[in-house]
Amino acid sequence: MGKRPPWLVPDELWDEVEPLLPVRRRTGAGRPSLGDRGCLQGILFVLHTGIQWEWLPQELGFGSGMTCWRRLREWQDTGVWDRLQGVLLSELDRAGDLDWSRVGR
Repeated sequence: MGKRPPWLVPDELWDEVEPLLPVRRRTGAGRPSLGDRGCLQGILFVLHTGIQWEWLPQELGFGSGMTCWRRLREWQDTGVWDRLQGVLLSELDRAGDLDWSRVGR
């Protein structure tokens, strides 16, 4: 079996990421919001593939591209994304999956 797709968050990584996220409160009206893990995987899919947010395939189960985009914006506005990015980069570096040759000097 090959490597897992880079946008899928393994359980071990999720255990590190989840405590960094704010608790989501249900408003009571409308449909339940998409879970944070699904949103994060949708965000990572868009960032990895470079597709437009609105083209995020619904069949992947990551919700709509706009939902993922709004969650990313919320996390950026509250400083959560910076902390998440630090954890993700550390994990990629530890796994030897960062290509430092592509980093500008």
